[in-house]
Amino acid sequence: MKAAVVKAAGKAPVYADFEAPVAAAGEYVVDVTASALSHVARSRAGGSHYSSTGSFPFVAGVDGAGRLEDGRRVYFFKPQAPFGSMAEHSLVCATHCIALPDALDDVTAAAIAIPGMSSWAALIERTRFVAGETVFINGATGTSGRLAVQIAKHLGAGRVIATGRNAAALESLALAGADSTISLAQDESGLTRAFENIFRDGVDVVLDYLWGASAQSVLIAAAKASPDDYPVRFVQIGSVSGADIQLPGAVLRSANITLMGSGIGSIPFARLLDTMNAVFNAAVPAGLQIATQAIPLAVLSAHWENASSATRTVFIPAP
Repeated sequence: MKAAVVKAAGKAPVYADFEAPVAAAGEYVVDVTASALSHVARSRAGGSHYSSTGSFPFVAGVDGAGRLEDGRRVYFFKPQAPFGSMAEHSLVCATHCIALPDALDDVTAAAIAIPGMSSWAALIERTRFVAGETVFINGATGTSGRLAVQIAKHLGAGRVIATGRNAAALESLALAGADSTISLAQDESGLTRAFENIFRDGVDVVLDYLWGASAQSVLIAAAKASPDDYPVRFVQIGSVSGADIQLPGAVLRSANITLMGSGIGSIPFARLLDTMNAVFNAAVPAGLQIATQAIPLAVLSAHWENASSATRTVFIPAP
């Protein structure tokens, strides 16, 4: 079969032949129809993700949409190594498949699964979010952050504040449901004032897709400006702006801040799948929107390193 094959550490996958999978008991061979190029898929292929195995060769891709032998449409997650999702066929544990709603097309399902799960799981599984609470989304102009705005509103957030650098994308977040926005493209003193003004009114949940300097500033502002004893749940989801921060210990001692992460490994696998199922079932009724670009898998090399953060690249095996 044809697949996106990773042959060595640090090398981008190439479109090449790979042995077709054969199912054993409790497994399905999925005829793949769509597989999204996510940060997780790219970093696992590059060997930098914490869930990378380090064994070569293997097929790239951590999830996708497809059809089983009996014709059922499914979303599948975490295929059996060395078979990834960016191929004509993939091998998946039966328990790693979710039936897709009829109204949700395969490309959208593949595109929305991981970014939608990132905020839904953070809110429901990690913070135990309650409708009416205020949600602060740090890094909301990418696909995951923009979905986070929509999902927070769908789940009943009383107020959503969004940050980002791209002025046009930040302005458009009002249409996605953001009540206010903060530009990260300003000097440190201005950004500090803006953050402190927001936390002075009370922020219940922070969803952080950036980490790095802006996350550090958010945490410090939360400690300084939040009302006395006001509980703030800070969820670290992505590290687009940097892998590390320098956080003064006093931040966590001087305020009621709970710092946690959300991702593969921090939530039981079955609950992750339940979260993705909830996203799929809400996508059409809630009008969740994600910009997608469907690309033939055969030309993946032209798009692997050039995918836009504002548009989800989805590879389709058909030429």
